[in-house]
Amino acid sequence: MVCTLTGLIGGIDEAGRGPLAGPVVSSCVVWRSLPDHPKKINDSKLLSPKQRSDLFPWIQQHAFKIGIGIATHEEIDKINILRASLLSMERALHNSGVEPNLVLIDGRFALQSYPHSRPVVKGDRKCFYIACASIVAKVTRDTIMNRYDLEYPQYNFRKNKGYPTKDHRLAIKQHGVSPIHRKTFKGVREFLGV
Repeated sequence: MVCTLTGLIGGIDEAGRGPLAGPVVSSCVVWRSLPDHPKKINDSKLLSPKQRSDLFPWIQQHAFKIGIGIATHEEIDKINILRASLLSMERALHNSGVEPNLVLIDGRFALQSYPHSRPVVKGDRKCFYIACASIVAKVTRDTIMNRYDLEYPQYNFRKNKGYPTKDHRLAIKQHGVSPIHRKTFKGVREFLGV
């Protein structure tokens, strides 16, 4: 992985842009220096749930600060998924409680509210700082969706995490749209008749 830097460095990534239900969750993980770290730290999508769960406490223990930012399904429907993702990233940075010298963000967009932010395309696969944020965001969002599964078991959110799997689409067809579904998303709109 690249991105060996000095100073107070933050990595930001989100989880949950593609699902039909639930929030988008971002994490800002801030480091004082690049630590000796497990070789398997990588983009959360390339790790198994067990690997993510094993790495999550290591990141919590060794990072200087961690902030979580959430944009709800209502906010996603109101302002669109891209703007909601950036909003959740700004909230994650704010909730870290520090102002890093540099914040590296997965994707093509910097944070307009923070001049020391830099986008890194495919940063979750290239950069340790962003990969850590990817893991924290994914584990946090999965935990949220597991809680929603208890409230709405008919959608099997524990398994699909709100993503548009065949079984999830069938559940929407059979049971209708839940209160946490994103009503502006194509896979949900078709069942609302809009």
